[in-house]
Amino acid sequence: MSEYPVTIRRNIWLRGLLMILLGMAYQLAGTLLFFLALVQFVLAVVSDVPNLRLSAFGRSLGRYLGQIANFVSFSTEVLPFPFSDWPSDSY
Repeated sequence: MSEYPVTIRRNIWLRGLLMILLGMAYQLAGTLLFFLALVQFVLAVVSDVPNLRLSAFGRSLGRYLGQIANFVSFSTEVLPFPFSDWPSDSY
């Protein structure tokens, strides 16, 4: 018999489901970041300066990826977006 109460065992299954869903969100956000980088590169080549709005979005997207990584690796119990606010782009 397990030393953990039933509620903790049920919570671990819920966390597992959330980890799977957030893992899929991680893949989608990583793909989005890749295409954002390509667009940013093309814009920088054409105009000699990067787009500031894309830079800010890329920063916040990177923070979101970090939040997901922290949750799925059990570094934190805080659920990332959409269960909390979208991360800011500020340092």
